[in-house]
Amino acid sequence: MKNRSGRRPRVLYLAFYFPPSRASGVYRARATANHLVEKGWDVTVFASPLDFLYKRIGSVDEGLSETVDPRIRVERPELNQYTWQQDLREFSWLRRSFPLMAKRVYQFSQTKLFPERYSSWAWASVVRALKLHSKKRFDIVVATGNPFASFGAAWLFSRLTGVPYVMDYRDSWTLDLFHDEPAFPKGHIAWAWEKRMLNRASASVFVNEALRGWHAERYPEVADRMMVVPNGWDADVIPAAPEPSGAEEQPATVVEPSADGSTRPLKFAYLGTLTVKQPVEEMAEAFKIARRHPDLADAELQIHGHLGFFKNSPATLKKKLGLDEEGPENGAEDTGLRYCGPVSKTEVGGVYEDADVLVFLAGGGKYVTSGKIFEYMAFGHPIVSVHAPGIAAQDVLEGYPLWFNADSLDVDALAASMVAAGKAARDLTPEQRESARRHADKYQRDAVLKPFEEQLRTIIGREPAEASASTSQSASEN
Repeated sequence: MKNRSGRRPRVLYLAFYFPPSRASGVYRARATANHLVEKGWDVTVFASPLDFLYKRIGSVDEGLSETVDPRIRVERPELNQYTWQQDLREFSWLRRSFPLMAKRVYQFSQTKLFPERYSSWAWASVVRALKLHSKKRFDIVVATGNPFASFGAAWLFSRLTGVPYVMDYRDSWTLDLFHDEPAFPKGHIAWAWEKRMLNRASASVFVNEALRGWHAERYPEVADRMMVVPNGWDADVIPAAPEPSGAEEQPATVVEPSADGSTRPLKFAYLGTLTVKQPVEEMAEAFKIARRHPDLADAELQIHGHLGFFKNSPATLKKKLGLDEEGPENGAEDTGLRYCGPVSKTEVGGVYEDADVLVFLAGGGKYVTSGKIFEYMAFGHPIVSVHAPGIAAQDVLEGYPLWFNADSLDVDALAASMVAAGKAARDLTPEQRESARRHADKYQRDAVLKPFEEQLRTIIGREPAEASASTSQSASEN
């Protein structure tokens, strides 16, 4: 909504990983930008250079770009790609002529200025933001990390202009999520930077209460400015399963018999980027054991998504899954695991809908939620947990009626939960599925972002969009 001067509130969104990037945090960034535009904001996004996404890391999903609201302005400040450059022809004159000096300059920037290799993008962002701000003022800056240099950019821009900013921790910088311990030694400059940035921020946002609590304990002076905005599922690219219609509604099970009268094999599915941080080997071994049960005879576990984020990741992960060996056609044991390749974000709905059971595979400890679980719940299928006990995702799944949790990484316990989930899939009724989907409704992305958007308006002194609309309507009627 526009203010009385006719200008919409204007936000600068620092989101390095933004479509067409397929990094794990990109979906939160995409949804946030789209939500703010829909609520009447003028949104400018600063994102990573395209040559970095395509040439350096090769991690893109072009279909995802089509889901970005065309009203969003996307700028791509430069990034010094020093640590990613392997080709001598790409080196700068300084690096070619004086390699030791170039190395020392780079190391100085990391140890004395800002301890992250994306920091050059942050400084370039500040320069670009100042130019845009001089022409048309920003009301607020939202920075999402990682990379956490985006927080540094927001801090510096605020120091220079007085514009307030919000830090969105979709990941943790100073906490190692996979080992539940500090990510930096005592005295490291990262701690001083984090305190400095949090002290000046108008608000800081975390994806779950466990992460908020960890940071609140370390920075109690700003704890009252911390809030939780969980991840969610996106109705525009992941529509919920269709409602059954009247007379066509059947109380039959989801897993229908095949043409010869036998029950077709069950389809278990994992969808997402597989990484070495996840208990991949435990999942594969548990499914191998579960297939020995008559209810899971000939069942398949289909792996949809990328194998890691880097070029050398697929070979390592295929070995962990047992997919680097000869297949059953050559006499090897058929484990039922199938790697089905990457899936565009715009096509994942079909994968979810076609599955009978969804396997929630997650790494890390008690501070990990994983954005994938929200998508899983939106489709109302049985969900099997394969992760360490006590992770934050369990708070989200609590109350989901089709959740099967061994609360352990013991392969026999995991196998038993897979068998139980398979039985539930065979017996599933439309009513049970609808009950499960209702649990997911509160995590629809617009619902979880609503308090965040309202907080931004509070910070800049603007009424919520709905209130502004009501005020305008009353004025016109009078």
